[in-house]
Amino acid sequence: MSDENADGRTYRVVVNDEEQYSIWLGDRELPNGWHAEGTEGTREECLARIEQVWTDMRPLSLRRRMEQAAGR
Repeated sequence: MSDENADGRTYRVVVNDEEQYSIWLGDRELPNGWHAEGTEGTREECLARIEQVWTDMRPLSLRRRMEQAAGR
């Protein structure tokens, strides 16, 4: 395992208002516009969670505009 993967730090999954995901160190204050999604753990666990839930990379505002244009 690489040092990056075995750093022993706790991370959390964060999401912004556009439903874009990232990871953030658990002991750091979140930047403006981001909130905790609820998952905390190793870097690998958090990245696995993001891979599971973030299936559409388009920002929320773009998805909404595309749905409106399609007449939904």
